[in-house]
Amino acid sequence: MPSSDIIQLLPDSIANQIAAGEVVQRPASVVKELLENAIDAKANYIQVILREAGRTLIQIIDDGTGMSEMDARMCFERHATSKIRQSEDLFRIRTMGFRGEALASIAAVAQVELRTRQESDELGTLIRIEGSEIKTQEAVACLKGTSILVRNLFFNVPARRNFLKSNSVEMRHVLDEFQRVALAHPQVGFSLHHNDTEVFNLMPGKLVRRIVDIYGKSYREQLAFCQEDTSYISVRGYIGKPEFSRKTRGEQFFFVNDRYIKHSYMHHAVISAFDGTIPEGSHPFYVLFIEIDPSHIDINIHPTKTEIKFDDERSVYAIVMAAVKKAVGIYNLSQSIDFEGNTNFLNTSPSDQNNNLIPRTVMPDWVAQSKRDENNQSRSNLTNWNKLFEGLQNPDDRNRELAAFELNTPTASRPSYQEESKTVASKVNRMALEAISAPESDAMLFQLHNRFILSQVKDGIMLIDQKAAYERILYERYRKMLTNRNGACQQLLFPKTIRLTHSDMQLVHETKKEIRSLGFEFDEFGSNELIIRGIPADLPEESEQDLFEELIEQLKQSYSDLKLNKPESLSRSLAKRFSIRYAVKLSLVEIHTLINQLFASTDPNRTPTGEAIIVLLTMDKLTSIFKG
Repeated sequence: MPSSDIIQLLPDSIANQIAAGEVVQRPASVVKELLENAIDAKANYIQVILREAGRTLIQIIDDGTGMSEMDARMCFERHATSKIRQSEDLFRIRTMGFRGEALASIAAVAQVELRTRQESDELGTLIRIEGSEIKTQEAVACLKGTSILVRNLFFNVPARRNFLKSNSVEMRHVLDEFQRVALAHPQVGFSLHHNDTEVFNLMPGKLVRRIVDIYGKSYREQLAFCQEDTSYISVRGYIGKPEFSRKTRGEQFFFVNDRYIKHSYMHHAVISAFDGTIPEGSHPFYVLFIEIDPSHIDINIHPTKTEIKFDDERSVYAIVMAAVKKAVGIYNLSQSIDFEGNTNFLNTSPSDQNNNLIPRTVMPDWVAQSKRDENNQSRSNLTNWNKLFEGLQNPDDRNRELAAFELNTPTASRPSYQEESKTVASKVNRMALEAISAPESDAMLFQLHNRFILSQVKDGIMLIDQKAAYERILYERYRKMLTNRNGACQQLLFPKTIRLTHSDMQLVHETKKEIRSLGFEFDEFGSNELIIRGIPADLPEESEQDLFEELIEQLKQSYSDLKLNKPESLSRSLAKRFSIRYAVKLSLVEIHTLINQLFASTDPNRTPTGEAIIVLLTMDKLTSIFKG
């Protein structure tokens, strides 16, 4: 009779490959794990050598303590670690790699060669291992420290190898990991070579020197020291001045006990501290280190150890926010608070003047201007409502405006809403066309709060979300540009030079064709600089650097969307981003043009992501509102 037992232990090689799926996701994962091991080995200088973005070769060489012959063999065993002896040690961890899975996982999916020697030993140890199987172990002459060579990542797992992206994309991930480790340990020297080209050569020094060496000399003038010490945690690091905030993310770093982490809640604390000093949609630079007793955090909640949990997140949030706010004030990064006198304080009682002074915020120029524009717009909107009850626009004025429009607009591009629409034949579309083609339609079109277009239709009111309408129009325009590669370019009178990070430059290399298809014209200048010679002709007026940085930010986001192809994803992303620019006051001519373009699109009812553009409020619906 056959056995009914169906559960069995996995072979070590299979178990290691499964573990590798958590630890080794791409070449950048290998670089991160090996760099952290070198840091734990007390290395003073670490070299990283790559070929084909790490696909074919990753070599990490350090001058650390090295390993004995037994340790060199044991380090490839799963759960082999020098840092944990008992369960309590899990709550006292301050080192980087501690679970003992990295080398075993890497060796399970690559061809690995290890050379290592301790200072007290005359000879070192050489081990060659492929797919968890040891091929060679012998004594060799080698330098003090450790050299690990990883060849042909995923050579025995073709399905995993096929999931790797292009070399530019993989290199961007490697650069991200390298920079995080280099920032966390400025006292250690690092170098990075890719395909025999030196990318970084970072000398040991202070944190501020490391930041400048990685991101460029321009960062010298924008950094301000930040520090706050409490009995629970201490916060130190550097923040950037508000005027140097950028449209792209990626230059925001949190380190807890020198370990890089991602923490959206703490990021919100920093952004809140900058509130009122940077424009909406901009991102400040910061490199902040949090020191805390390891017993107050859980660092083992994610395989990559980049996510942690504090036992009192609200206290950490408050301390981080206070530290950044103090730095903003002390270094006079904004004009929000005057610390020299009482001129910027609210009237207080005599007792308050000595103790609890309440600072009065003085708005930066761009905030004040925004407030003035808002007030002016409120008065403008009030005028619009008055026109509604006065019969809207004076017929003579309206006729003059339309006459000017007819004279200056080619016949082929004039609104002609009587023509049959090439759109989905929904009831809303038909009613919209009927309403706009009616003789009195001009008097029944007006804009509300720079956001909605209102029009009287036979059975009620039609509302058009102005931003959503532009999102649909821009999406189809960008999609066509990327498909036909024919975006119109407006040449700049004075070319603009902008500096990018290494990872952003890799992204530009990867998407050069798409960027130029949109109408940007640029040349590379040096290792990390671009000369912008032209920008898309149809974009609103704005700083060329801001436009390009926003484009880079959208490229980053579109890459993470694996469900759509690149042109589709990028078109959606750009349209959503740049449609915000069109939340402005529109003339009657511009309203007509907007509606004409919308109803000429493939789907005037929905944005590319499925949000409604047009809503019809019928007379029955309006009546029911007043009847309750």
